[in-house]
Amino acid sequence: MEQLTENPYLQYFIGLPGYQEEAPFDASTLVLFRKRISAEMLMEANEYLLGHRDDHNPPGSGGAADSETESEPENKGTMMMDATCAPANIRYPQDVSLLNEAREKLETILYRFHKAYGLPLPRRYKRKARKDYLAFAKSKKHTNKKIRKALRKQLGYVARDIKYLEQFMSDGYALEKNEIALFLTINTLYEQQKYMYDNKTHSVDHRIVSITQPWLRPIVRGKVKTPVEFGAKLDLSIDSEGYSRIEKISFEAYNESTCLIEAIENFKERTGYYLERVLADQIYRTRENRRFCSDHGIRLSGPKLGRPSSNTKTDKKQEYQDNTDRIEVERAFSLDKRCYGMGLITTKLAETQMTSIALSVFVSNLFRMQRQILYALLYLFLNYDRYGEQKFQISA
Repeated sequence: MEQLTENPYLQYFIGLPGYQEEAPFDASTLVLFRKRISAEMLMEANEYLLGHRDDHNPPGSGGAADSETESEPENKGTMMMDATCAPANIRYPQDVSLLNEAREKLETILYRFHKAYGLPLPRRYKRKARKDYLAFAKSKKHTNKKIRKALRKQLGYVARDIKYLEQFMSDGYALEKNEIALFLTINTLYEQQKYMYDNKTHSVDHRIVSITQPWLRPIVRGKVKTPVEFGAKLDLSIDSEGYSRIEKISFEAYNESTCLIEAIENFKERTGYYLERVLADQIYRTRENRRFCSDHGIRLSGPKLGRPSSNTKTDKKQEYQDNTDRIEVERAFSLDKRCYGMGLITTKLAETQMTSIALSVFVSNLFRMQRQILYALLYLFLNYDRYGEQKFQISA
């Protein structure tokens, strides 16, 4: 909003009749408009943006379904596919810190009950609980014995506060609208942490890693720098011209190999023919995916299953070339995360987080298309004498 009040060109862009020093609307209005833009809308806009390349070959054209006399078209094109995680802006979820945060939020709700309904404030051991947490957080070495001791204490404090709230609600006192989802999340968090403490394990289904964003899940990526990330997982496909599409996006840690067949069928629906080759890493090379690609004449990158064949040298040369070409998808991930906001998602709602991820892919394609147009115009200007004025005007 400060930029809007300072820059005349932004005011001209939104349609103001003249320059003015006061803000034309409040900053919260932008938030309301951003919530109306969903990830599905941006994916549809991305398809519309990339559809200009498919206008000459509409879906189903030239295929066997159009005419029985015409033969099925040959496979053409290359698709690179890989999965990544778009990490959210949350602190690293340690179990003790999560329970301490849950305890503090429960104490706030209990104090609100005391003020709103005039109920007696129950004994919460607030100072003692804070002292126990700080003693653990400030210690230099967190041994297993210290961790279990801190967990046991925090679990006891959280269980006591939950019991107080359940007693108040059974007496007829209700939570506020924004407190209901928070209480349910804390209750689920307590059950998960209690289960892991009793069974001496560190994994549980649908594990909560953030109280304010309970939809986030730990995504194990196996990278050296960040082996586990917390955010949405997405499968990205890149065509031979370098344009990206989101094939699947979810906050759950799904198996990305299940997206390959659907991505190939989506390509067939857009172009009317199957791919010539698919470049993907080892996790996509399942027996089902290999069988599907073999039945449709698609070459899936990577070595074949079973004993090496007699033409091993040729296969290795082709495998090296496929791995070299597949680097493009890693470069796209790096570009989206460094330049277009996918490296750290700062929005707070599940819908707006999905929108931010889809928007980064859309903007990446938009800038790539602009660069290609700019390079074409520069080429025409540099070769003006060769093309001539008439051909230059037609090309421009």
